[in-house]
Amino acid sequence: MTNDAQFAERLTNPDYHVPKTYFVNASRVLSDEQLDALRRGIELRDGMTRPAIVERVGKSTFKITITEGRNRQVRRMVEALDAKVEKLVRTAIGAIEIGNLESGKMRDLTKAEVEQLSWRRVPSPAGAAKPR
Repeated sequence: MTNDAQFAERLTNPDYHVPKTYFVNASRVLSDEQLDALRRGIELRDGMTRPAIVERVGKSTFKITITEGRNRQVRRMVEALDAKVEKLVRTAIGAIEIGNLESGKMRDLTKAEVEQLSWRRVPSPAGAAKPR
């Protein structure tokens, strides 16, 4: 939660490429090939996703790091693989990990954490080609 609109924009706008990491429990085991598809990017109705970092944690659980933030993106990526997300937990934004922070709780960011999250590149001007 913040009252700094520019800071919030930097964290949520896909143009800033801020990595967001999630723990995913899928409704079924995803094959190595399916996890590789997530790593390459998945075609969704609103376009191709950027490549993701994916690490298998258990049979039907994995961690995924994306640099976008489209509406329900992780859920839609998993659904494109004919599975459902049973549990989805954001575990980090950038290098800031939730750690043992209890559900529903919050804490102030340190000055160093704010600076670390604020350095992300500024998006291209309107009409300019955006890097892929």
